[in-house]
Amino acid sequence: MFRNRQEAGRRLAAALASFRKERPVILALPRGGVPVASEVADSLGAPLDLVLVRKIGVPGQPEFAMGAVAEGAPLVTLRNEPVVHALGIADSDFEAVRDRELIEIERRRRAYLGDRPRVDVAGRVAILVDDGIATGMTMRAAGRATALQRPSRVVVAAPVASSEIAADLRREFDKVVCLEECDDLFAIGVHYADFSQVGDEDVRRILSHHATVAG
Repeated sequence: MFRNRQEAGRRLAAALASFRKERPVILALPRGGVPVASEVADSLGAPLDLVLVRKIGVPGQPEFAMGAVAEGAPLVTLRNEPVVHALGIADSDFEAVRDRELIEIERRRRAYLGDRPRVDVAGRVAILVDDGIATGMTMRAAGRATALQRPSRVVVAAPVASSEIAADLRREFDKVVCLEECDDLFAIGVHYADFSQVGDEDVRRILSHHATVAG
């Protein structure tokens, strides 16, 4: 069990130490991934930026992922086809939830980034960090959106992940680094003694801390 996201981030940074010499860019999935990624960025002396991505939840069951959408041009939208098919989700219902999440992505962009310039990942190692990977939908969408920016490699990193999902991600991305992989990962929070909610102000504070790190 990790004490909190900060301790998890420090342990994850140690596992990623070999990337320091490659001048990586650290990309956090907000909000929970930001404190973890902050520790990684500090340890590797790397710039920190965000990948704005949202789960597309089943109507009435928002924590049950039927897809994910990530910022970018073009947008990256993933559908969890087995869930969509099993629950008989109409395309119009899927798109309605996706559009609501796009509104939240735009709100977060304004709230967290404002006019702050984004870090250019082209030609660099992009390390995507979250506090845990359960279904893998948001991380996969984030990774695909990042790949469109032409990094030299896409690395997925998290303190804890489903072993099945980690294996799937390894087939798609260049490298996956997880400290703990579990056969039955039902809730990321059970792996943390303190899994307090990360707020908008926490994200802004952490990004402000990293604003002076050279790209």
